[in-house]
This record gives sequence, C-alpha cells and structure tokens, in this order.
Amino acid sequence: MSRYPEVKWAQRADKVFITVQLSDSKDAKVNLEPEGVFNFSGTVGTGNTHYELKLDLYDKVIVEESKINVGVRSIFCILEKAEKVWWKKLLRGDGKAPHYVKVDWDKWVDEDEDKGAGNLDSGGMDFSNFGGMGGMGDMMGGMGGMGGMDEFEGSDDEGQEATKPDEHGAGTSEKKEAEAST
Repeated sequence: MSRYPEVKWAQRADKVFITVQLSDSKDAKVNLEPEGVFNFSGTVGTGNTHYELKLDLYDKVIVEESKINVGVRSIFCILEKAEKVWWKKLLRGDGKAPHYVKVDWDKWVDEDEDKGAGNLDSGGMDFSNFGGMGGMGDMMGGMGGMGGMDEFEGSDDEGQEATKPDEHGAGTSEKKEAEAST
C-alpha cells in the first residue's frame, strides 16, 4: 500500500516550486508531463515503505525548462509555467487540495510583490549540474543529495505560526486566503 508524502508549494508568475518532503528516499522518481501532470514515487526506510502521488496541476508546464534536485530530506522541483500568469491554486478542479498539500510559506510571495524569477534565494545550489527534466520523466531518480540544501528543507519549527505578518502585524487573512486557494 502506498502512502502520500507531504508536499509544499509556492509560485511566481513564471514558476511553481514544489517540495516533496521525504527524508532518505530511495529510488525517487519524478515524471512531469506538459499537460501539467506531476507524478512522484519513492521508498523510505528499512521496510521500504512506498510513497507516491499524482498531482494534476492547475495549468500546463514546460518540461524541458523545469528542474529537479533530489536531496537527502526532500525533492525540490522548479516547474516552468507554459503561460506566465499567476495560478489561482496548485491543482485543477473544484475540490479542496488534499491534506498533504500545503503552502510553502518560506518561499511564498504575493502576486503584487513578485519581481520575477530572481527573487528566490537558491542557497548557492547550482541547478546547471542537473539540467532540465527534458522529457526524461522518471529517469531523474537516484540523484544523491546536494550540499547547500538546508534553506530548502522543511522547518523543524513545526509548532510555530506560519503566517508572515504585514506592516500592521496582521497575517492570518493572507494565510487563510492562500490556503483557500490550494
């Protein structure tokens, strides 16, 4: 029986950031289709517990320009949107996002604050060594962890409030609005 890993996401006008949080995954495979279908599978632990998921993304993506990094604690993906527009939510359809899909508040930027692709700190990670996904689909499995990934890893502060207060100290409406859109 398969389980679902926790998935965090954020976006810019031209990109979607997806982080699959799965420590010490083995045989991690990601397959991205131009229609906006994101598939992941991998195993964890001595019992080889199998995790997999399929996300029908809100819109189309450019597979050849998308990038992936399989790290020790997570799989970090930068997906290039086919159209440079803000998505209303991560997944297509009218239903609510599954419980394991959450907003990545560490990477989240509001639409009116988006200044383009250059505003995400990649933590010194060199994606040129990984190349694009290039339609190679699940060939991406087995890439070892990379140094400098600490900034992309899940926070150990699970119990802390995840909102980013505005200049007046508010922040809960932003959080609720973003969660409603996932």
